[in-house]
This record gives sequence, C-alpha cells and structure tokens, in this order.
Amino acid sequence: METKAVAKYIRISPQKARLVADVVRGMNAEKAVTTLRFMPKKAARIIRKVLESAVANADQMESVDVDALYVKEITIDGGPMLKRISPRAQGRATRILKRTSHITVIVAEA
Repeated sequence: METKAVAKYIRISPQKARLVADVVRGMNAEKAVTTLRFMPKKAARIIRKVLESAVANADQMESVDVDALYVKEITIDGGPMLKRISPRAQGRATRILKRTSHITVIVAEA
C-alpha cells in the first residue's frame, strides 16, 4: 500500500533540493529519516518533515507495517518564482528569481 505527503511552495531551489532527494530515494524510511537528520543542508530538514508526514499518513491505516516502509518515489518540482530586482550601475536593475519547490514523497511497503 502506498501513501504520500506533499509540501508545496517551499522556499528552496529545486536544484538544491534534488541533491538531497537523490540520496534518500529507495532507502528504508527509518534509515532515510536518520540520514536526513545528520545531513548539513537546508533541504534535508524540509524533506525529512515531508517524509515523516508520509510515514505518519501510512500509520493511520491498519494494514500497513510502518517498519517495512521504504521511499518508493520522491519528486522535487519547481513552483512559482518570486521576482525581485537588484539595483545596478547607471540606473539599471537586474532580476533576481527566488525559486520555490513542490516536494512529493511516496512511501510503500517492501
């Protein structure tokens, strides 16, 4: 049985979040949480919370064994970008794109 958790509009670049997601994809859920806990990246904390939410969603079902869960799928999609400007020389301005991410974690029984 599969369960999923989604976090939308998270203020982190999808490129940076995918680096962390690639590490835990396919891992046992409990081992993935431990790995993320000690990873020194901002995305690790965010992905760990989404993963813990997916495990908690699975725990709500009676037929699911929480100890046998693994990270079946984890996707990081780009969300809308916040557009800001940075002043430059001679009255010009350049655009700064503050990127957001949509994080989806699907856990299933092994």
